[in-house]
Amino acid sequence: MSLQLLISVIAIAAPIVRAGPCDLYSSGQTPCVAAHSTTRALYSNYAGPLYQVQRHGNGKTHDIDPVANGGIANSTDQDSFCDGDECVITIIYDQSGHSNHLSHAPPGGNGYGDGGDGYDLQANATAAPIKIQGQKVYGVYIAPGMGYRNDQTNGVATGDQPEGMYAVLDGTHYNDGCCFDYGNAETSNDDTGNGHMEAIYFGTSTGWGSGAGSGPWIMADLENGVFSGQEIAQYQTDPSIDSRFVTAIVKGEANHWALRGGDPTSGSLSTYYSGPRSADGYNPMSKEGAIILGIGGDNSLGAEGTFYEGVMTSGYPTDETENAVQADIKGAEYSV
Repeated sequence: MSLQLLISVIAIAAPIVRAGPCDLYSSGQTPCVAAHSTTRALYSNYAGPLYQVQRHGNGKTHDIDPVANGGIANSTDQDSFCDGDECVITIIYDQSGHSNHLSHAPPGGNGYGDGGDGYDLQANATAAPIKIQGQKVYGVYIAPGMGYRNDQTNGVATGDQPEGMYAVLDGTHYNDGCCFDYGNAETSNDDTGNGHMEAIYFGTSTGWGSGAGSGPWIMADLENGVFSGQEIAQYQTDPSIDSRFVTAIVKGEANHWALRGGDPTSGSLSTYYSGPRSADGYNPMSKEGAIILGIGGDNSLGAEGTFYEGVMTSGYPTDETENAVQADIKGAEYSV
């Protein structure tokens, strides 16, 4: 079935079933190899756990599922389990079937956390309440010292293989620390050189590249460089973000990458950069295939931000596919 036909079928059948972002990526021939969210299912038929929480008092854990197949997270279940105690998010499950689950990140070359044995701290499970379709759900609130990672992944791009990724983030929660990222990173938890990462960055860091105005900006962390264009520089085509929610997109293939973004409540995306890679160690790329959230590739953990949902794909998605995904995110009705 073509992407346009799938969208038409979904529109007709919307009261019965709604395609998720990963259904749309699959139809576009760039299937998800990782799908993470604490707010909702990212496939129309997904019924497994979204994330796991743990009580502080007795250490017991509990999985939080969607309220129905393909539905939003069951926050009432979390509230009941955590009632009278503090909970943290211990696992963010991968919905793609590749078992690329995220848990607290181990120590790295530029960061040792306070979560025990040098591991990073875990996010407070109730620190980022929002609404999906009018119902309360929780995001992943990252403060400095927190972070999630998986160094032994399945199906994630390595070397110069093509991939795409998006994340829905809080556009008002950020800093200039390094580095609030989501995406592809080193498997060693250390800086292994230019081009060994390909991840979404969000914040106001000007230590490498930057965009127009004072930020925050969506950029690409490619290791030893955060890019808003071909080179490590300031690009006026990468705008400051002023929306409460933001969809951030990075995608890359051989000697070409793109940066896109938009307000997920508006349903439209803009392309901030699409062109060749820097020749300074970034062509070809040397991606390693780990997945990070809220930290840099070497576990630099001074950044902050809030994550709601995101995926990584096999293959370079078309703009048409991403536009359809953005329309689906708009249909989720993110609100405060």
